[in-house]
Amino acid sequence: MEKLVIDGGLALHGEVLVSGAKNAALPILCASLLTDGACTFRNVPRLRDVETMAALLRFMGAETDVTPPVVSPATAAPRSRSPAAAPSGPAPSTST
Repeated sequence: MEKLVIDGGLALHGEVLVSGAKNAALPILCASLLTDGACTFRNVPRLRDVETMAALLRFMGAETDVTPPVVSPATAAPRSRSPAAAPSGPAPSTST
């Protein structure tokens, strides 16, 4: 295995804040719809995709606050689907 060794200068010291990953944040935000109540997600990256997901969560009835790097969706108790919201299309055939 090869190595890259750098000699000289001063040793590095400090901290680096690593942002959350979009590919992890989006499915986790979607999963919040399965809960009954509020969720708080921290270290969510500030991306347009996250804003779009927040808009979709609002559209689906979750009150969603986005204050980067925190996203807080809150869902109400699960609702049953009304017949008007059922998918349209041909009725299933019952003939044999």
